[in-house]
Amino acid sequence: MALRPEEITSILKQEIKDYRAGVKLESTGIILSIGDGIARVYGLDDCMAGELLEFSSGDGSAGGGPGEFGIALNLEESSVGVVLCGEGHGIKEGDVVKRTGRIAGVPVGKGLLGRVVDALGRPLDAKGPVVSAETRPIEWKAPGVLARQSVKEPLQTGIKAVDGMIPIGRGQRELIIGDRQTGKTALVIDTILNQKGKDVYCIYVATGQKSSNVLSVAKTLEERGAMEYTTIINAPADVAATMQYLSPYTGAAIGEYYLYNGMHALVIYDDLTKHAAAYRELSLLLRRPPGREAFPGDVFYLHSRLLERAAKLRDDLKGGSLTALPIIETQAGDVSGYIPTNVISITDGQIYLESDLFYQGVRPAINVGLSVSRVGGNAQTKAMKKVAGKLRLELAQYRELAAFMQFGSDMDKSTRDQLNRGARLVEILKQGQYIPMTLAEEVSIIYVATRGILDDVPLERIEEFEKGFHGHLAAKYPDVVSEIEKLKDLNDSLTQRLDRAGNEFKKQFLRKEQC
Repeated sequence: MALRPEEITSILKQEIKDYRAGVKLESTGIILSIGDGIARVYGLDDCMAGELLEFSSGDGSAGGGPGEFGIALNLEESSVGVVLCGEGHGIKEGDVVKRTGRIAGVPVGKGLLGRVVDALGRPLDAKGPVVSAETRPIEWKAPGVLARQSVKEPLQTGIKAVDGMIPIGRGQRELIIGDRQTGKTALVIDTILNQKGKDVYCIYVATGQKSSNVLSVAKTLEERGAMEYTTIINAPADVAATMQYLSPYTGAAIGEYYLYNGMHALVIYDDLTKHAAAYRELSLLLRRPPGREAFPGDVFYLHSRLLERAAKLRDDLKGGSLTALPIIETQAGDVSGYIPTNVISITDGQIYLESDLFYQGVRPAINVGLSVSRVGGNAQTKAMKKVAGKLRLELAQYRELAAFMQFGSDMDKSTRDQLNRGARLVEILKQGQYIPMTLAEEVSIIYVATRGILDDVPLERIEEFEKGFHGHLAAKYPDVVSEIEKLKDLNDSLTQRLDRAGNEFKKQFLRKEQC
């Protein structure tokens, strides 16, 4: 076959015309040393703090790609300290590390509802890949003062003691603090269950917990239909400290999707004591100078930058809210420890759970004297504000009198009446697990208790009276229930009907007892 020079020439001309010189620049470094989940990398002079870095070797378990990923935490003069997001299998000295040019991010959106994911948003629940069209950086600047509005909308927990005396508002940060096994997680699970049908999306962050505990929480939420509006982030005790360190920030990032899109979210950090311990581990391995209790100097900033991301935005910024319920575990009731005092000073109040009360059978074991909400009545409905006004005062007086009467002094009638009333108030604030109450149920029982209707009901039968009274109210006075839920206030007509319903049921109840 004869060659045709003009054809070859035209092809060459076209190729030269279409040629585009493309130079791909990559910033790479070399691993100097690796061990204990920390890599020291030389050569990444332009690396950003918190940037995601890709290792050319490794099994890819953390990044889902050909290599493993890490996060730059220490930017030093001669090297970069990188924490690995996985186990680091196959990574060795001399391997190449590449910049990705992006801060670590996670998938966000409603595609994560009903899912259990890890600290990088990867599924742990065998329900297939997470469907999400949007990602958000794990670290994000908190909204400024001018972008916020004051907390004024209640977040109903369904727990009488909390809604009545230590109210939580949408956009608030309320600390839950107490020794282990005092009901801290049970309190937040009840709060999640009570958000059903209230347009609040929940994120439960389990940091350093046992996998069996997290599985139990997921099962409880699934059985009660709460997983459809909840996301669980699990960074158990057996994963890398990096994942435990990242998990609360991942929860905040997922919650911020709802916050900035005009929706309402509740994020629970269970617990920040283990989060601080994971950060201490990383900091010591990175050779950062240790301070008090071997924590690094920026441990306050660790939690303040996390909790400040909870906010109630102005109405012109869509008016979304992100409420945070951090949990702190104390040792032998010591709230003056380093991490507890740090978080107490950051949050808008605390709910203190006491082991002595828990073992006495007062559950939830809330110590009313040490618990406070700095938002106060602003986060309560008018109905709750009216009935719970003297509840806290009467309980405080009861505790003081009860302590004084241990010395065996003679009692006058008013003291005896006050002790009698106080004992019944303590009894009605007891509540079983996984049975959050509606606003109407809470308001009605607190109303009849503070009005003295329960004063002649035997103490051991208060729980039975309460169950029966709710049934009586729903059957005979459904208009009262619906009006309280609708108006969220108590007018003269409602209080008269509540008085009538309470006295009516008490007569039936006491008559039945005498028979």
